Amino acid sequence: MARKPNSMYREIRGQAYTRREFMGGVPASRITQFEQGTKGDYPVRIVLKAEEACQIRHIALEAARISANRFLAKRVGTGNYFMKIHIYPHNVLRENKIATGAGADRISDGMRKAFGKPIGTAARIDRDQVLIAVETQPGFFKQAKEALRRALVKLPTPCYLVVEKGKKYAS
Repeated sequence: MARKPNSMYREIRGQAYTRREFMGGVPASRITQFEQGTKGDYPVRIVLKAEEACQIRHIALEAARISANRFLAKRVGTGNYFMKIHIYPHNVLRENKIATGAGADRISDGMRKAFGKPIGTAARIDRDQVLIAVETQPGFFKQAKEALRRALVKLPTPCYLVVEKGKKYAS
């Protein structure tokens, strides 16, 4: 069965469901690496923040991470930046699959006991929450900004960039 569009899961509805031990068959998260590049003391930090509260699926997070990291690795080199994903997809998404086609009315139970099967995970995001941060040298500022812009396109919520300078950053 094809994956449903993200617009079905973007809005935060209902209580968060994170207890995986009570449900079987939760698919593994696609995103596995949350820190990329080389850790160091970089003078420039650019942060991607969410404008609205929403849910971001693990697939969208992985797509954003791949696009930003690939751009930075090619243009800047792995030793000149450090990128960190600040959110983790804890919330388990469920879907009540209903049979369609000929004779489906005799097979499907409809809404009876419609708890749903786990289909993936999502991160619940608050307004102005930090999603991704990139630290780099001042000479690579434009490339880091472009990498975060490319990651922003993959996310379901409008975002904005904040540039922080200096040795000490506000988290």
